[in-house]
Amino acid sequence: MKMISKISKLVLALVLVGSSVFAQSLADAKKAIDAEQYQKAKSMLKNLTVTQSTKDENFFYLGWVYIMQDYSDSAKTVFQKGIAVNPKSALNYAGLGVAAFVDKDRNTATTNFNQAITLAGKDSKPYVYIGKGYLLNATEGKVAAADANAAIAILNKGKALNAKDAELLVVLGDAYRTQLKSTEALGNYQNALELDPKLATAKVATGVLWRYADNYEDSERLFKEALAIDPNFGPAYREWAETDIRWSLRDPKMASAKVKEGVEQYRKYISLTDNSLESRLRYADFLAYAGDYKALQEEANALAKSSNGNLRVYRYQAYAAYENKDYPTALTAMNTWITKAEPKRVIPRDYLYLGRIQIASGKDSLGIKSLQTAYTMDTTQADVYAEIGKSLYAQKKYEKAGDAYRMYLTKSRKGTLNDYLREGTSYYFAFDAKKPDTTLLTKADSAFSYISQKSGKPIPAVVLFRARVNDSKDADRNNIKGYAKPYYEQYIQLAGSTPPADEKAKAQLVEAYSYLGAFYQYKEKDDAKATENFTKVRELDPANKQAAAFFSKKGGAAKGK
Repeated sequence: MKMISKISKLVLALVLVGSSVFAQSLADAKKAIDAEQYQKAKSMLKNLTVTQSTKDENFFYLGWVYIMQDYSDSAKTVFQKGIAVNPKSALNYAGLGVAAFVDKDRNTATTNFNQAITLAGKDSKPYVYIGKGYLLNATEGKVAAADANAAIAILNKGKALNAKDAELLVVLGDAYRTQLKSTEALGNYQNALELDPKLATAKVATGVLWRYADNYEDSERLFKEALAIDPNFGPAYREWAETDIRWSLRDPKMASAKVKEGVEQYRKYISLTDNSLESRLRYADFLAYAGDYKALQEEANALAKSSNGNLRVYRYQAYAAYENKDYPTALTAMNTWITKAEPKRVIPRDYLYLGRIQIASGKDSLGIKSLQTAYTMDTTQADVYAEIGKSLYAQKKYEKAGDAYRMYLTKSRKGTLNDYLREGTSYYFAFDAKKPDTTLLTKADSAFSYISQKSGKPIPAVVLFRARVNDSKDADRNNIKGYAKPYYEQYIQLAGSTPPADEKAKAQLVEAYSYLGAFYQYKEKDDAKATENFTKVRELDPANKQAAAFFSKKGGAAKGK
């Protein structure tokens, strides 16, 4: 009886295992990949590569999961096994190309992409995944125009082979969307939905397109439609969460509610994607994007205890600790990440944070170098020069600060009139009266002049600095030209007849009246005008030495004023 019982249990176990394996088809695995349930898909595909070991597609999709999880070396190994199974496997050659591409080995990528196309025949799928591959090497979420255009070109070739490949149409729409070609993107998404009205990926992609158009209501409607098709489609919640954050940034009144809602939507996404390490790391990315650094620090610390040594945890610890003003922890974590991670995994934002952390830690020179490295890695990061300028200014390295602000204003589209003011003041303070070179004064005045032109009305602080710059241009004090006179007069007019609001305003008026008093005393020889201005000085500052010296020469005249 015992023997029969053991045999029965063994047979039952084999039946259960067999039913589990056969239930897991390639279609199920692909559906799991689309839903970003990578751990689930990986488990299915590993089984399939054993039970259906002669099918090269199984190896390709397993390799693709590794690509999605950022394990390109593992992906290459699996793609090569797929080619060993079928030396003419176009998909696995496409996979090898993508793995090389994300590793920034362009030559190898191109060779493998060409081989994939040669072997593809009329199969559009290799074109789909080559197109997806070109869109993977995003920097700070942005796809380079050359890569997006390469994706568009290869996908259109695939479309010519099979215009009814809905997956291809969605990816082609994504490629157009990265280049802000909304009409072309929408057309492809709509064509995909005509072919398959229940294609959740197309619904979500269209929702993302509306998000970039700041049409948040329609975005949410489409994410809900995708979830009506498949309530377990996690990417809909992820994109919904990111839409909430963009909404919060665009509408301050909605900010608090939308950030809270976005975090909740992202938690739903994680719950639907195996709650795997990769999903949690992506959640950490989201928290950084959302600016919820308290939650990020908690998540990073939790991940540090359970991540099995995944170095990316140090990145999140550094970001969060810096934003929470825990600079020693931030510096240790970021140094660990940058020194131990593979160079290809270190992104410009890491050096941006390293620079900020170093500056906050009193290591300004190192911080500036790190910020410059961030810009070298990604020249769209011109904003770093505003931070460099601020640091240099604090160190009283004024000329270099001015140069940094000039670089920022030249390269960035975010520059404001305040940044021109910072540039101008930097160059002004850099000027050394002992040196005859007035180039710095010219640069300063150019910045102040630009503000005056663009502001539409005179700004007292700018007028005052233009007065100072032009006074500095009057290098020959024995033969003064009076370049600053109209600016000091304008400043006084702008200040009005009301008493100065504070000591700083009082000192600035004293400066203006003192200049005019000296101008009329020595240049114009107009005693009445000189007396009038120095009287104003004495009223504002009874202890002013320049006014006292003037009235001393006059024998104490105008004391009563």
